[in-house]
Amino acid sequence: MPFRRIFWVVLDSVGIGEMPDAAAYGDAGSDTLGNIARALPLHLPHLQALGLGNIRPLNGIPPAPHPLGGFGRCALASPGKDTTTGHWEMAGIHLAQPLPLYPHGFPPAILDELTARTGRGILGNIAASGTEIIQQLGEEHMRSGKLIIYTSADSVFQIAAHESVVPVRELYEICEIARDILRGPHEVGRVIARPFVGEPGAFTRTSRRHDYAIAPPDMLLDRLREAGIAVHGIGKISDVFLGRGLHSSHRTASNEEGMQAILDAIHQVDPGLVFANLVDFDMLYGHRNDVAGYAQALRDVDAWLPLAMQAMHEGDLLILCADHGCDPTTPSTDHSREYTPLLTYAPGRVAGINLGTRQSLSDIGQTVAHNFLTPISRGTISRGESFLEAIE
Repeated sequence: MPFRRIFWVVLDSVGIGEMPDAAAYGDAGSDTLGNIARALPLHLPHLQALGLGNIRPLNGIPPAPHPLGGFGRCALASPGKDTTTGHWEMAGIHLAQPLPLYPHGFPPAILDELTARTGRGILGNIAASGTEIIQQLGEEHMRSGKLIIYTSADSVFQIAAHESVVPVRELYEICEIARDILRGPHEVGRVIARPFVGEPGAFTRTSRRHDYAIAPPDMLLDRLREAGIAVHGIGKISDVFLGRGLHSSHRTASNEEGMQAILDAIHQVDPGLVFANLVDFDMLYGHRNDVAGYAQALRDVDAWLPLAMQAMHEGDLLILCADHGCDPTTPSTDHSREYTPLLTYAPGRVAGINLGTRQSLSDIGQTVAHNFLTPISRGTISRGESFLEAIE
């Protein structure tokens, strides 16, 4: 019997150990959950009860004798290790080539055109930490009005600007121009607006970040919409998929706000899919190598989990997963090429199911598609293998 409602929660960047090709990405030894658990005490009783330690034993999180749900891990079949690649693969899109990266900055022709079309000069144009580059260049930006351009190990073109120098609406318009310029071989996964406030030496980024992703090919959310299945996005899901296939969208500024939005959806949403992303793990802690902050964010989700589970009804399914890793214990501040955990919980259904190592994140999307009796995509090779029958 299919599930009436599915609550699909992406714990952004919570990886569970390096994939076999991690060294090719510079990520040998990356193990987000494992290394955090080794670095400091990590007690996650509710995630443990679902089967987190059954995926692989972690320091302080041993296997549960009788897991409450299904447990396994997913490989990333597409090349890459970024938000767009991971989320697209969940929805059935496999990339043949990785999205373009710019570790040494963007070509002059791109920046020259951006300057010509916006009337603003450029600062930076390097791969950098977003929090660090605004401290380094923020004062000069305020004096000159030039845009701070930077990237990372991800396929991103980020534009930072002080809200008193470049109003947020103008920054968004500039990002739309950049999105239009970055086509063809320079079509990065996302253009990101990074507004900030404050005074020199004490700049802080605001919650008015906005992502401009490339348009995804035909995928799961399109099919669900055509089938009449309501899909509710929480967090940056709308940004990643350009709002495609969404019945509603709730933008959030923190994990706390995202978890509350999921709880509200459990109490209020009619049959359909709630697709959520909790981004603080990645944005606030992984990229800043904040091990203690990352661990506390995990504890916060663990404390929230029983509230969600208790509010669920028979006929509901909870899926917890991730899109890549971002190990805060390694020297790198970038994403890491890791397996991602897979945990499921369904009140009144079979528990303690070992889902094994899935060969693609598309297995999750294929399971959702299978449940709602729709194909994961149209006119392309079917991606992923459903595990619906195992958890039913």
